Amino acid sequence: MMNMQSMMKQAQKLQKQMEKGQEELAATEFTGKSAQDLVAATLTGDKKVVKLEFQEAVVDPEDLETLSDMTIQAINSALEQIDEATKKKLGAFAGKLPF
Repeated sequence: MMNMQSMMKQAQKLQKQMEKGQEELAATEFTGKSAQDLVAATLTGDKKVVKLEFQEAVVDPEDLETLSDMTIQAINSALEQIDEATKKKLGAFAGKLPF
């Protein structure tokens, strides 16, 4: 069995690795797109929206509901990508905890 000092050192090392992973994710941009790529939403890994792009075909003043739906779809797509990348990058740390 590991002694307490050894476990604390390992936990501190893992914490630094997790912080680095979180910083890398925050610096990464993820772009989600709606159907037919009419709307694109770019978010950072810390889930901040940095860009929304609309193709002319979707901008219809008579049909703002479709624009809204496609914007939501694009943002949710980017959020799913972030969640998946977070699981891959940080989920590995869960199995490495010394306790």
